[in-house]
Amino acid sequence: MLRVLLTGFEPFGGEKINPSFEAIKRIDFQKLSCETWVLELPVVFYESSKLLIERIHEIKPDIIIMVGQAGGRKEISIERIAINLDDSKVPDNKGVAPRQDPISVFGPVAYFSTLPIHAIQRELEDANIPCGISNSAGTYVCNHIFYSTMHELAQLHTTKTMAGFIHVPYTTDQVIDKPQTFSLPISDITKALELIVETCVTEHLL
Repeated sequence: MLRVLLTGFEPFGGEKINPSFEAIKRIDFQKLSCETWVLELPVVFYESSKLLIERIHEIKPDIIIMVGQAGGRKEISIERIAINLDDSKVPDNKGVAPRQDPISVFGPVAYFSTLPIHAIQRELEDANIPCGISNSAGTYVCNHIFYSTMHELAQLHTTKTMAGFIHVPYTTDQVIDKPQTFSLPISDITKALELIVETCVTEHLL
């Protein structure tokens, strides 16, 4: 049975919840056709990637699905590219705001997701969940762990490991005081993540 590692984040930016991990906690893991591990990460630049890489070495997952909040986006964003840059005007949860810093001095400019992004898009569209393929995971902590993970896997030469990043919008509860801001019910985000896991498992076994 394939091993899947799902990661989400703690709340940040004054929010009480982070839908990335809130949705992961609601997944019915009993119905998934894989062994699943979950990890809540701090919204802190290098601490987050260190914890994630340690977990990867510990459990040696076949599939790594990293999830984060992108409040204001109007769909589930299936990220295509991680870039070698930390550049943030907004401090992380420990007050750090790197500007134009490479994540890895000797790493390549970018890595592509190895998740089956088009198959994921088709499955979400068939379930009537708003989604799209995104070409920018930003330059905040989400992109930081995305790039750091892909770089670590490249060093380990684990070409069979699927890994990539998914951004989710605000939940409905988060936009009560944010008029005209797009959101999705937490149940829809949870369903989307379940479909993403199953799609990745199916594609990995092909």
